[in-house]
Amino acid sequence: MPTKLHKNSIFCKTLCNFAEKLTYMTNNVLLIYTGGTIGMNRNPNTGALEPFDFVHLLNSVPELAEFKTNISTRQFTPPIDSSDISPARWTELVHIIADNYDFYDGFVILHGTDTMSYTASALSYMLENLTKPVILTGSQLPIGQLRTDGKENLITAVEIASAKHVDGTAIVPEVGIYFNGHLLRGNRTTKQSADEFNAFESFNFPHLADAGVNITYHEERFLRPDHSKPMTPHFKLDNNVIIFSLFPGIREDMIRHIIATPNLRSIVMRTFGSGNAPQSHWLHTALSDAVKSGKIVVNISQCMEGCVEMSRYDTGFHLQEVGVVSGYDSTVESAVAKLMYLQARFDDPETVRLYMKRPIRGEITLP
Repeated sequence: MPTKLHKNSIFCKTLCNFAEKLTYMTNNVLLIYTGGTIGMNRNPNTGALEPFDFVHLLNSVPELAEFKTNISTRQFTPPIDSSDISPARWTELVHIIADNYDFYDGFVILHGTDTMSYTASALSYMLENLTKPVILTGSQLPIGQLRTDGKENLITAVEIASAKHVDGTAIVPEVGIYFNGHLLRGNRTTKQSADEFNAFESFNFPHLADAGVNITYHEERFLRPDHSKPMTPHFKLDNNVIIFSLFPGIREDMIRHIIATPNLRSIVMRTFGSGNAPQSHWLHTALSDAVKSGKIVVNISQCMEGCVEMSRYDTGFHLQEVGVVSGYDSTVESAVAKLMYLQARFDDPETVRLYMKRPIRGEITLP
């Protein structure tokens, strides 16, 4: 029928205008594939999981073609195991997002689960005043397997990344992880299981959205960007940071060896309970020496849920006295990423300490 219409007819003009409006209204999402289980296949000879072609991955999800969303793709070549993620790769992701920011309504990053919380945390700090969704997802089973969780995770992540208010602003203007029916704030997440489909949880912050028959957005929990200002990308990180966990019997020489590491600027110290540590004189002296030398020591609980309260017990109060900074209810992943971000921006350790004690991307809740 369209071939019989004259190109100058009123009907044709109306049809063309309608098509232009539809194109304008159609959402655009950039899908970035870094690697991970979702895009792997099992080697028939070795039985090991290996990356396969990204086109093959997309062909495994024909449902994507039913979206009223234009989906463009980018990929790391070759794809990487998430264990190999690094600050340089985070910078690469920020460049991709920044370079394409004006052309897309949202971004979905396919990523391995092992370090997804680190990447989500880093991106949340590196993308200042984010006004569009950056949603990370993946799967516990390859997308080609019959019982894969990858299809639902990918399809819903794309839907969330393209969701807008009536005024055209994004419903979810922040970095999130979508997994197994839940959207979580990226810098609040921790991988909780290597086997269950419910691989991630944000123990100290409620879900941003829950997906069942419908997607329920809890908008009162979202960050509030300033839409009058641009998104500001940051490309530098300083990874002179280390993590160590306290345990009964920890040795003084090892702690002092860590503190004396050349170029080390900060330490994420995983303590007991609500931020407690042994009352050993040598430990307090070592930590005091570290602080006096300009190093930032951040106290993070080894518990999955709860908050550091160093004034609650004497064992924590002594840490506060020697200059250890409370990490409040931060995850380890978020604390590490935040320190890398702040250390790249500020040379003065006091400035870094100041920002570690306040939320800048919704990563901690102050008492």
